Amino acid sequence: MSKSLQAIRGMNDILPEQTPLWRYFEGTVAGLLDNYGYRQIRMPIVEFTELFKRSIGEVTDIVEKEMYTFEDRNGDSLTLRPEGTAACVRAALEHGITGGGQVQKLWYMGPMFRHERPQKGRYRQFHQIGLEVFNLEGPDIDAELIILTWRLWAALGIRDAVTLELNSLGTSESRGRYREALVEFLTARLDQLDEDSQRRLKTNPLRVLDTKDANTQAALVGAPQLADYLDDDSRTHFEGLKARLDAVGIPYVINPKLVRGLDYYSKTVFEWVTDKLGSQGTVCAGGRYDGLVEQMGGKPTPGVGFAMGIERLILLLETLDKVPESIARQVDVYLCAFGEAAELAGLALSERLRDALPSLRLQVNAGAGSFKSQFKKADKSGALYALILGDDEMAAQTVGVKPLRGQGEQQNIAWDALAEHLATHVAQG
Repeated sequence: MSKSLQAIRGMNDILPEQTPLWRYFEGTVAGLLDNYGYRQIRMPIVEFTELFKRSIGEVTDIVEKEMYTFEDRNGDSLTLRPEGTAACVRAALEHGITGGGQVQKLWYMGPMFRHERPQKGRYRQFHQIGLEVFNLEGPDIDAELIILTWRLWAALGIRDAVTLELNSLGTSESRGRYREALVEFLTARLDQLDEDSQRRLKTNPLRVLDTKDANTQAALVGAPQLADYLDDDSRTHFEGLKARLDAVGIPYVINPKLVRGLDYYSKTVFEWVTDKLGSQGTVCAGGRYDGLVEQMGGKPTPGVGFAMGIERLILLLETLDKVPESIARQVDVYLCAFGEAAELAGLALSERLRDALPSLRLQVNAGAGSFKSQFKKADKSGALYALILGDDEMAAQTVGVKPLRGQGEQQNIAWDALAEHLATHVAQG
């Protein structure tokens, strides 16, 4: 017998029972970004592999071990995007929308792909919402990105469950001086480092700082601090960011080991983390990448952005029981009609209700069925009310309105008064 077809490991279906929460989350974010003046951009899922090698860095874990790369029929090397910033920069350059110092405040949403060991909160196909801002170089825009996420956490009811961590990586020059000092320090303690950190010491030594290995963390005690190597401009920028966060009352923690996993970051880096999801604690992260556009062939262009993991934030909402009750209800009203005449009248009545109440979620029974079977489907739909249309109701030109989710008796409402009745009672429900 042939093997049953299944989804690829780590690439999950999002079922109809789950999508209402996703739509709620995505809609909440989109509405907030509209209010802050950000515009949506949509990029392809597949890009030339060279894009990610040039932007992320060839010696990063993502490029070395995690990308889904393949050769197409033309012999081109293509990659499923592992993150969104590089693709957004490529699109901005290709279409010239950042030229002449034009300020662009962009956001995108969609799937990303990395070949990792699947676990709760970490998947091979995962979804992100990302923001990228070009041609603003001051700490005020860094602060705005953090402030709007702070407002988002409040809207979602999870502000108390997340902590902001900040650091500054300085410029590439100051980071280079720090890298030399760190390598010298760790080389003298090479036998105390785990195997992965020994490899990173040769390729991307700053990543040793965020190792989870206990022995390596012990070896880092007394290591040089990046803050001591910052240039004056980076230090001033960081102080300006902190002053703005202090002004609006956003608490934060300075984490000198926060370096992020991508080569293109400079100056500000930040993460929103939670201790409610086990090891997968980062729910939103980003920073400044002033040299990336030039690195990818454009003119010097300041840039800053972040990405948030939708799966992890959905999981956090569920873990904290912050899912609004209304999300579970997909239907407000379910119309049950008995007999062909009632079905025809019910169809016409339902469309008049949709004209009068555009936001009403109304499901009309399909497939006929007995009184018992239709009521069973009405209850299963999650509707607040069942509308009943049978011979008696047809004769009186009324509709029976039966509450399904609480106290109250069935009422008979005239057809021409039904929309007004539902507008009042569904809103209350």
